[in-house]
Amino acid sequence: MNAVQIITTREQLKHRMERRTTVSTVEPAVRTILDRVKQFKDAELLALTERFDGVQLQTLRVTKREIKDAYNEISPALFQALKDARERILRFHEQQKEESWRMEPEAGVYLGQQVRALTSAGIYIPGGKASYPSTVLMNAIPAKIAGVKRLVLTTPPQADGCVNASVLVAADLCGVDEIYKVGGAQAIAALAYGTESIPPVHKITGPGNAYVACAKKLVYGDVSIDMIAGPSEVCIWADEQSNLAFVAADLLAQAEHDEDASACCLVPSIEYAEALSIEIYRQLEFMDRKEIAKQSIQTNGWIAVVECDDEAIEIINDLAPEHLEIMTVDPEGRLDDIQHAGAIFLGAYSPEALGDYMAGPNHTLPTSGTAKFSSPLGVYDFMKKTSIIRYSQKALGKVSEQIIELAKTEQLNGHAQAIRVRTEEELR
Repeated sequence: MNAVQIITTREQLKHRMERRTTVSTVEPAVRTILDRVKQFKDAELLALTERFDGVQLQTLRVTKREIKDAYNEISPALFQALKDARERILRFHEQQKEESWRMEPEAGVYLGQQVRALTSAGIYIPGGKASYPSTVLMNAIPAKIAGVKRLVLTTPPQADGCVNASVLVAADLCGVDEIYKVGGAQAIAALAYGTESIPPVHKITGPGNAYVACAKKLVYGDVSIDMIAGPSEVCIWADEQSNLAFVAADLLAQAEHDEDASACCLVPSIEYAEALSIEIYRQLEFMDRKEIAKQSIQTNGWIAVVECDDEAIEIINDLAPEHLEIMTVDPEGRLDDIQHAGAIFLGAYSPEALGDYMAGPNHTLPTSGTAKFSSPLGVYDFMKKTSIIRYSQKALGKVSEQIIELAKTEQLNGHAQAIRVRTEEELR
């Protein structure tokens, strides 16, 4: 029995590469949540936390005492891992900083670009049954490097009313300023519109379920967001020398995220494809999240047999995968031909899991083919730019006729008059 479909024809491949489009069934409920949080603020947040998380809270904000206690709850090994990951992520993202600049391209002309950090930003971290301290690091560190003055984190409380200790420690290590026990669409509403306890922010980042994704989509425009993330995905390009166990393990690592996750592989022969399918099925039996991974592999996983490197590159660029692993003998040989991918992992010892936690580049990546026009989350996402323009009277005079001509063509005579009043002597 095959654990994953093997594709040998272009028609089969075309069918499997078609992006899944889903109609949001949660939007009416999310709109109601957004409206009610806008109207009832903290009271609604507390009511929804009791309803959805089963927790009665008196206050929403995490206290300094809770953060201090969290350090005693995690193991020394986890604390060291968080610190090491923080340093690697810091080192990489420091290279993304942008500076303001000025130029004088001609006499009397002074131009420039002012680069400023966003004043405030909010990070959403999924919680409840699971914990994602790595996502805290990946979102908070770029924001702090950018210079965001007020960085807020929201996450659902656990059954005991506390926030997961590893999340609190990660947030504290990154200098997060405020942490609130609220999740779901209601957290997005609070960050976008504000409540008595939670002042609004200018940008919201971080992953979440369908309700969170829908809420981010609906509040966009009132506040900036990072992206609307779809199911996570990996594409592995292998050859006959690629280690079967490595390839199978990386496909399953992706599949264990959730049932909608997508894991696919490009291979050189039907023999390799069949051997890989068997290895996937063998490893699947030993997974803790076996049923989730199995559903993902059987529903969304596939192995495609490609005739040559050019065909593999064509498929990759069409997919624009969130994660691309190149496990061929010469992984860098065709790197320049890869046009679209969120992150590229080169060689047998650069698995996606490395990038998720410790390599340094951000693990918040464009999904669903959006790598064709989007970038990983970075310092630049927490900054904005303002243009600076200064002309002398003489410099304006040199371009006045062209401005007036363009303004007349666009029937914006007020624009033309704004130039004439400064440059035509008889109007002074």
